[in-house]
Amino acid sequence: MKNIFLLLATISTSLLFSQVKKIPLDTMVVTNHNVVIKGQSLSYQATAGTQPVWNSKGEPIATLFYTYYKKSNSDKEKRPIIFSFNGGPGSASVWMHIAYTGPIVLNIDDEGYPVQPYGVKDNPNSILDVADIVFIDPVNTGYSRMIEDKDGKLPDRKTFFGINADISYLAEWMNTFVTRNNRWESPKYLIGESYGGPRVMGLSNELQNNQWMYLNGVILVSPADYKIYSTDQPIYSALNLPYFTAAAWHQKALPASLQQKDLLEILPEVETYTINNLMPALAKGGFISSEEREQVAEKMSLYSGLDKKAILDHNLNVPTSFFWKELLRDEGYTIGRLDSRYLGIDKMTAGNSPDYNSELTSWLHSFTPAINYYLREELNFKTDIKYNMFGDVHPWDRQNDYTRDGLRQAMAQNPYLKVLVQSGYYDGATTYFAAKYTVGQMDPSGKMKDRIYFKAYRSGHMMYLRDEDLKTSTDDIRQFIKDSAAKGAAKY
Repeated sequence: MKNIFLLLATISTSLLFSQVKKIPLDTMVVTNHNVVIKGQSLSYQATAGTQPVWNSKGEPIATLFYTYYKKSNSDKEKRPIIFSFNGGPGSASVWMHIAYTGPIVLNIDDEGYPVQPYGVKDNPNSILDVADIVFIDPVNTGYSRMIEDKDGKLPDRKTFFGINADISYLAEWMNTFVTRNNRWESPKYLIGESYGGPRVMGLSNELQNNQWMYLNGVILVSPADYKIYSTDQPIYSALNLPYFTAAAWHQKALPASLQQKDLLEILPEVETYTINNLMPALAKGGFISSEEREQVAEKMSLYSGLDKKAILDHNLNVPTSFFWKELLRDEGYTIGRLDSRYLGIDKMTAGNSPDYNSELTSWLHSFTPAINYYLREELNFKTDIKYNMFGDVHPWDRQNDYTRDGLRQAMAQNPYLKVLVQSGYYDGATTYFAAKYTVGQMDPSGKMKDRIYFKAYRSGHMMYLRDEDLKTSTDDIRQFIKDSAAKGAAKY
């Protein structure tokens, strides 16, 4: 995995190990490596560095840590490049970096559970064979930090911590990166997971209309859509039912008539019922007839594994938190939020929501030691600054969220731009059916639906932790890049 390390002149040992605990403002460490992907050996260069964010006066107000992987001895100007973001908001870009698309992957078992001793190994499924990749940590995540001015004051937090502020400064940063690295001719892609979904939806429009940077593709991994989550309308509640079915099927909690079927035989039926029956029923609120209320509760019980009375007690509007607590209550377990294959143990069986997210604590077991080891020992980026898996970015300004329409606008203006959505059936936070709903509402005319692709996998929020889904989902990205990096004219 690790070959010869080259420490560029832009870094000095005294800077990296200074007595002042600060991250370097503008620096790079370059190392050379080799990996076997899909049976083929590939040499690549990894750059771990920081690049400033400037204000309108040209003064540095923050520096972003990034890791840039590029194939060695290639025509980089024409080779596709992907900019990768995770979510939160407040999460570092660690998850997809060392478990999905990058050239190394965690030591975990085939289902994604932590394995000791911790560490990383080569990723034979990395997409580095078809595209170069840049993993970017937004301000206060990873090693990225705000910078004090000459008077020792930090910049206004509103410059970074909000839907539109985040999109604005990241687009400026990306323009600088593309210019510095001579990537203007490269086909360009964005990939965002969870909150990274609205981030890259917004970036597609911001880059195109304010940075004049046009994209070939946007990849949404388990995307969060706050247009849905911020409403108390029945749409959001109804969209959860297909997820309830999937999670209950995995936990063998469905009635026998459904449990004996394969998951993919059941879900189309549940999706149709959700749109055609459940949504209209919930929209009636208290005016629904007693007969219809009973019928809907009966059907929801069949599709969710929950008791009919519990559904009626919630007026047909069952919170996901209650589902995670209730589904296996009799067995003494809760199920995970981001991945409902995971089980948790609460202090009390009673209650309406789990004590903790069983899947996230499991993941942090694997990711935290691995990223800290990997950046220092394999990429040779040494600093005393703490790597923030999750950083302080709150309060986060969620006002004026036009990210969904921003992607629609970017697609309308740019006939080259295509979208791939990837979701896990067992994700209870950003459910697969909510993602389907999002892209359907993004283009209500249906005129661009032939440029939108949806893929789902038998795992959760980070579907790539399951080895079988890692192979399939990376192949789906690989094919998407090949299809969307087409040469020649594109027009309507």
